[in-house]
Parts: sequence; structure tokens; C-alpha cells
Amino acid sequence: MNVSLQQLKVFVAVARERSFTRAAREFDLTQSAVSRCVRELEDAVELKLFDRTTRQVELTNAGASLERRIGRLLDEIDLTLREERAAYDGHTGVVVVASNPVLSSAWVADGLARCAAAFPELIVSVKDQPQAGVLASVEQGEVDFGVVSVAEPLVGDLLHAQVVFTTSLHAVLPFAHPLARHADISWSALRDVPLVTLNADAGVRAALDLAFSMHGLKQRPAQELGHVAGVLRMIELGLGIGVLPVDSHWPAPRAPLVSRPLLPQMNLTTMLVHRRNRSLRPNAASAWAQFAMSASAHSNATVTPPPGAPDQSTQHPRKELHDGN
Repeated sequence: MNVSLQQLKVFVAVARERSFTRAAREFDLTQSAVSRCVRELEDAVELKLFDRTTRQVELTNAGASLERRIGRLLDEIDLTLREERAAYDGHTGVVVVASNPVLSSAWVADGLARCAAAFPELIVSVKDQPQAGVLASVEQGEVDFGVVSVAEPLVGDLLHAQVVFTTSLHAVLPFAHPLARHADISWSALRDVPLVTLNADAGVRAALDLAFSMHGLKQRPAQELGHVAGVLRMIELGLGIGVLPVDSHWPAPRAPLVSRPLLPQMNLTTMLVHRRNRSLRPNAASAWAQFAMSASAHSNATVTPPPGAPDQSTQHPRKELHDGN
């Protein structure tokens, strides 16, 4: 069977207009060209599609059935092609970004706002997933790109990654806690204290495991949660010391909590990732660029302490806390 898309389009136009003449005007063809096109389609499918008289054109039962099914398919093809054309103008269409819920509530939201300001007709949809799910969605082509935070370089040849910012891990604790007297805290000081941190969904747990392994510590967190707000609440209630990434890109601790950098420094690196050897569509590339610029703008911003928070730069002299101090 040799049927062309043009033949199907002409057939549907005649069926909907009930007129060869009006269908001919729609395609800028002669009436005889439209008649020939329909006749060739009827020969190809071996079905009579129209009952023709000098006064009217009516669909046969076979023609009506074919028009319903082919009409829906052609409408879907037309919609798909229009959406793809929109995607390739760089500033419209839909872009899907995968991110863990913690970053979605902080820096990713700023990236979305920047995209909305730059490209009002571009829809950027965020898909909240655990970190492993983000990587899987990117690798399988289910999203345009993803946001991940890692302690070590990504392994494998399926992904292209661009570093957007790096954040050091801090101890987060009440201001009245004895460890808060110090400007920084050593990892070994956490040996015998209960810890509260984020779970593997945000990539923080992998960084914590790496730090503990490097410094010969075997303790596991007392609590692992999916959201920063839950971690902070548990710290406030005295259930443990928090280990969190702290900078302007992540949800910030608020008074009466303070943060102290953990030494030696352990960083969590946040990256944009997409499938290697698979070009981003122009609209996705535009969104990617806005997210990268948002991270840069954040890094250059001055972080203002919340009302009532102590001045951490002058409150205590710099002193690293070691075992037994």
C-alpha cells in the first residue's frame, strides 16, 4: 500500500468540508487535482470513500470510519510538529527539569524565576525526584536536564555535567551549644554526638559517608530526613547536631541556630546534567543558561543574617575544636 501524507490530508479536508471545491481552495490546488488525489487514495486502500453526485459529496461508511481515525492522527501530528517548532525557537514550549526536593525549594526556584523573567512564554516544569531518580530520568531521556549534588565526580560516560556551585558542609547547632563557641569544628568532634542530616535523596548523605570514611569515623546519623526544615526542627529540639550544606543556594538555618564550617573542608558540588551526545533543544539550552547564571548571581550576593542572629564573624575568635578540647 502506497499512501502519502498529502493524500490523507486532502481526503480529510474533503470529508470535513463535504466539498472538493472548498478543499481545493484550502490546499491551493485545482478541483481536478483534489479529485485525482482522492481517487488515488481510494485505489491504494481499495475502498470507496465518497458517494459523489453533481450536487453533493457524502462519505461512505468506510470513508466515515477512516476520516474519524485518520483525522485524529493528523491533528496529533500537526500538534506535535507545532510543539517541536516552538521548542526550537528557544523561548517557548515546555522544558522539564529533574531536581531533588531540597534544591527545588531553594536555588532551583530562583532559576525558575529567572527563566520566567527572561522568557515569559517558556514553561519550565520541575520534576521532584530523589537524586538517583534524577540521574535515571536524565539518562533515559525522560527530562531535558537535571540538577544533582555530589561529593565525588560522576562515574560513567552517559552524562555531560556543568558545575554551577560548590558548598561546604557545616555543623548546625543551637547557639547555646558548647561547640558553638568555636569558629569551626573538626569532623572528629562529631564522633560521640547524635547527628541529624539529609538522606540520600539530596546527595548530602554520600558526602557525609565520604567524610566519615576519610577521618576514620564509623558513626551513622541518628536521623536522616528528606527536607531541611525537618532537620532544623530536630536540631532546635536538641535531638542532635545537624550536618548540612550551608550557603546562599541552600535553605539557610535561622536563629536560634548557627552554623560552623567542618574541617577539613568537605564540599558538595551541584551540577547541571544532561545526556552526553544528545544535544539540548534550543529552549532547554536557554533554560540551562538561565539556571547557570542564577547560580552565579547567588554566589555573588551578600547573605544577610536573619533578625536576632549573632554576628558569626566577630562572636568568637577562630579556633578549631579537636578531641578533648
